[in-house]
Amino acid sequence: MIPKYRKQFNEKFTQEKYEQFKEILKEKSGLIPSFRLSESPMFLTNEFKSKLIDASESIIDQIKALPEGTLEKAIPENCKVPNDTKQPHFFTIDFGICRSENGEIEPQLIELQAFPSLYAFQKVFEETFCQVYPFLNEIKSKMPQEEFQNYLKELIVGGENPENVILLEIYPEKQKTAIDFALTEKLLGIKTVCLTKVKKEGKKLFYENDGKKIQINRIYNRVIFDELDRIPDLKLEFDFREDADVKWITHPNWFFKISKFLLPMLKHQFVPKSYFLHEFPESENLENFVLKPLFSFAGSGVNLNPTKEIADAIEDKENYILQRKVTYEPIFEDINGEFSKAEIRLLYIWREQDERPILLENLGRMTKAAMVNVDFNKKDAIWIGSSNAFFAE
Repeated sequence: MIPKYRKQFNEKFTQEKYEQFKEILKEKSGLIPSFRLSESPMFLTNEFKSKLIDASESIIDQIKALPEGTLEKAIPENCKVPNDTKQPHFFTIDFGICRSENGEIEPQLIELQAFPSLYAFQKVFEETFCQVYPFLNEIKSKMPQEEFQNYLKELIVGGENPENVILLEIYPEKQKTAIDFALTEKLLGIKTVCLTKVKKEGKKLFYENDGKKIQINRIYNRVIFDELDRIPDLKLEFDFREDADVKWITHPNWFFKISKFLLPMLKHQFVPKSYFLHEFPESENLENFVLKPLFSFAGSGVNLNPTKEIADAIEDKENYILQRKVTYEPIFEDINGEFSKAEIRLLYIWREQDERPILLENLGRMTKAAMVNVDFNKKDAIWIGSSNAFFAE
């Protein structure tokens, strides 16, 4: 996309620098990332960034204009959590990097979520690229680390003492995103607490730290609520559906409300046409669509080549969508002259006093496989895995 920076990076790249890059991240977090890191960032034009922002702003406008009660229909009855909020605290939106019919590189919406992604990690990731490859400093994000930290601190910690704020996850040490938890702790001074360790007394929640019982006033929620049912023999004192004296950042209901459930309602040139499975018109050809469950994480359950037999066999058709296929364009050249495809996730926060969310960072995922999720890549490929986008003229 930007030949100058691609050429410069590829000339400077060595395997030793990649190992150094991973070692610096380990030093900063205290952990080895459990997901693959791409050797390379993505270089994209400011013109492409404008297309991303234009699509995102249109999507935000459309969400804000939805009739009251529309989004509530997305929440499964058994997953409704009390004390919902007017808007989510996080808003993330994924675009595939594609080529249009007229030959232009353009974004195409893949999915969107009101669920926190690797916010703390991505800022450190970007800074580490700049540390190992100093020439990247001239095109790095304009937002200084201190401003980024202040935004997240205001959003997640608020006016509370950090010890009364927790990052909540189920078995956090087993999660692939554990490195982000560690960096969030360093950034905000809060603890990561496993859901199994949360104690409940009346409406109040507590966790234990060094033998001391500490009240929880705010929860930075990283638990995907509907996945709890799939964990065998899970014993909890606190059920999300119970009323509790706690502030959710972000409220669990938003995981369902801002999701693939929205895709059939959105219209934009960078939004592929989508239908709920039970409303798929006979005039459309199934071969042109991807089948996706509404509520799944990290690409699970996605079928790139659905058939009528597969579609007909699904009983809860209202919980699936068909989204028109897009073609990811392999434009990121590696040192061997091979090309990777990619998608980019925009990481917004949405403060309660703000009419619109604020863009803080981005997250890239690079691949040479049919699906962008890093689990689907061949192990010996390069320029694949988690990445970060730099924008320039």
